[in-house]
Amino acid sequence: MLTPVVVVLIAVQTNATAYAAAAVFVAGGLTDLLDGYLARRYGSATLTGDPLSDKLLVAATIITLTAIGRFPVWAAVIILVREVAVTVLRVYLGRRDVSMPASRIAKWKTASQVTAIGLYILPLSGAGGLKLAVLSIAVAITVISGVDYFVAAWKAR
Repeated sequence: MLTPVVVVLIAVQTNATAYAAAAVFVAGGLTDLLDGYLARRYGSATLTGDPLSDKLLVAATIITLTAIGRFPVWAAVIILVREVAVTVLRVYLGRRDVSMPASRIAKWKTASQVTAIGLYILPLSGAGGLKLAVLSIAVAITVISGVDYFVAAWKAR
């Protein structure tokens, strides 16, 4: 539900809507963390959404920021390819009754992506170096977590 709100707020391209978009985006990221915590605590499926909706929020935000020239294309491609690859892997494994719960590194991936993307949403002039550094860390963790999923799937087969 938050995805279209974030996309529209980013597309308007004012400072006020950028701050609002960042707040909504981070709130969406926090619901992902809360959802995972509650699912683990009560041994249930997701309660506030599903992993696909979380990926959609990240993907739509990255695509929108890239389209308006506020997010590096190279990072968008790496993040989006990883998300699609892991989603396809999880669907494939699910059809074979193999579960792939989120790993610890995947949780770090989510937190680092939310932080980096949130910084790119904000109208922070003069913070290019900081944003790029945080994004580089997020991209590295994204790649590592993707490799981790494929290694775990290979071992589980």
